[in-house]
Amino acid sequence: MQSEQKDIRFIIERQDGPDQAAYTEEFTVPYRPNMNVISALMEIRRNPVNANGDKTTPINWDMNCLEEVCGACSMIINGKPRQSCTALVDKLEQPIRLAPMKTFPVIRDLQVDRQRMFDALKKVKAWVPIDGTYDLGPGPRMPENKRQWAYELSKCMTCGVCLEACPNVNDKSSFIGPAAISQVRLFNSHPTGAFHAEDRLEALMEDGGLAQCGNAQNCVEVCPKGIPLTTSIAAMNRQTTLHSFKSFFGSDKGRTGSAVEA
Repeated sequence: MQSEQKDIRFIIERQDGPDQAAYTEEFTVPYRPNMNVISALMEIRRNPVNANGDKTTPINWDMNCLEEVCGACSMIINGKPRQSCTALVDKLEQPIRLAPMKTFPVIRDLQVDRQRMFDALKKVKAWVPIDGTYDLGPGPRMPENKRQWAYELSKCMTCGVCLEACPNVNDKSSFIGPAAISQVRLFNSHPTGAFHAEDRLEALMEDGGLAQCGNAQNCVEVCPKGIPLTTSIAAMNRQTTLHSFKSFFGSDKGRTGSAVEA
């Protein structure tokens, strides 16, 4: 049993900088009950000595909330993209292999630059714009059935795991990925956000948008929050198709501000 082992073995893919070659280094960490991957990495940081007894540099990785909310600690753990804060050592096969996500540029070791994902959210205007900082009041109420599925979409923590699992997100593609598409559905359903629904739909119709989704459905399998990403992609496919027909036949007479149904 895992709990009977005195040491936990880690094989970690490291990289000294963005332009440096990757290499692996092995570490052993004393076992503690209920240890997660982050706890093990913190132990290595306190005493950066590898399995051969050689002094080495501390390992770089990102973390913040430590409760699967911020999405910062994403990495490849035993071949699968996931959050390291919720990856319990007792449930992982040894040796535990850690590597940075390959979809994003490596900064150092397990730390990656997720700017690509944030740029995609900017492209689709994944926010509700308001003019000024004054109180606009409570605004229109969302129907309860819409509020429930909108809440599920709002759980996205921009961890990047869905982009890592998607075969269409790579350095040869401009595909914005499933997270941004799902956020279009979320903000287009908002009573105020719907005023800019057409702008978001048009962004999805540009290069790097919905047309580059290959429907692999890997995204929904790996999402740590269980967000129905493929359902959102299908809904946005319908909406962009409808929007393109309206635009083509000249029936799109301006922005009405009505919420887009998905």
